[in-house]
Amino acid sequence: MREVAPAGSASLLRSLRPRRWDAISAAVVALLVLPEIHPRHGGPGSVAFDLAFAVPLLWRSRWPFGVFLVTAGTAFVQWILGMRVLGDFALLIALYTVASREDRRTALTAAAILEVGVILALARWFHDAHIRSFIGLTGLIAAACALGMNVRGRRLVLESLEERAARLELERDQQGKLAAAAERARIARELHDVVAHNLTVMIALSDGAGYALRDDPDEAERALETAASTGRLALAEMRRLLGVLREDSDGRTPERDPQPGVPEIDRLVEQVRAAGLPVSYRVSPDARDLPEGLQLTLFRIVQEALTNTLKHAGPSATAEVEVLAAGADVTVSVADTGPRLSAHPSVNGGSGLRGMRERASVYSGVVEAGPRPEGGWQVAARLPLLGAEHEPA
Repeated sequence: MREVAPAGSASLLRSLRPRRWDAISAAVVALLVLPEIHPRHGGPGSVAFDLAFAVPLLWRSRWPFGVFLVTAGTAFVQWILGMRVLGDFALLIALYTVASREDRRTALTAAAILEVGVILALARWFHDAHIRSFIGLTGLIAAACALGMNVRGRRLVLESLEERAARLELERDQQGKLAAAAERARIARELHDVVAHNLTVMIALSDGAGYALRDDPDEAERALETAASTGRLALAEMRRLLGVLREDSDGRTPERDPQPGVPEIDRLVEQVRAAGLPVSYRVSPDARDLPEGLQLTLFRIVQEALTNTLKHAGPSATAEVEVLAAGADVTVSVADTGPRLSAHPSVNGGSGLRGMRERASVYSGVVEAGPRPEGGWQVAARLPLLGAEHEPA
């Protein structure tokens, strides 16, 4: 099995790669000057100039333009002394490095400096074939500069693509986190509605069973049985909601029960009646054919409003529930005849009314809650049907 180098080793290799090529380029220039070491071809001065050209190339990746200026200065001293050496080839390597690592203006400046050097060299050493030599040396300068610029352009494109890929990956992770947070908020809202309502019904049934235990044991038994069935129903709904957080081992999401809608309001009303609150209920036939998401919103609004009625309306209160779909809107109203109140716990910072408004806002709807002039409390919501056939994501 092939071993994969850790990320730290890979980054170390990438950092050493430019230095390796610097050493190779310096070695190439040094090999070119080997013939000049022989006394017939050169002397100590030639070798010194060749080394002066080769050694700075060891740092060309770190200081491209600085190394170029050093080699250009060495060439100028060589020109003044009138010595011709093979180490001049280092000027093309230095120019290529500047073009591949610096901006266009710096590269053109370096090419212009080297072109001036070509003119000076032609004036001193190439009197006979100066036109042909000028064209050849200028072509080498242009080739080195163009090659370096091309390498730099490709590197910038690759860096831009890598940066874009990293940014897209970051945005994908952020979108995933936002989606997860939205899903957690949705599940928390569903759990609040389920738990709050069912626990309120169970508490009311348990209190009623306690009062009727001595006078009417059969009634107390029926209340306890209803409380038990309500608890089992609440547990089943909680399992269904929490099931969206789990996946099977094969990666498939588990099957989910249908979400409650307008038809389930009938069962909800019967449950509240069993808890001791008389409820009258009226629903228009068209409301049972609304989109599933909108029906779930209507169901949760009615559920939360009836839960608040059970908590705060008092033992002698009654409630009226209306769900009407007419024209371009669907309206839901839950009113009770409890004591006249100027404030209500659901208004003073409770999460119930906030949850109802959040649900309604998904469909551009509004929820209003407040005391009724004749006494009691009313929750009214209006949701537009326009565009409701397109379920929000």
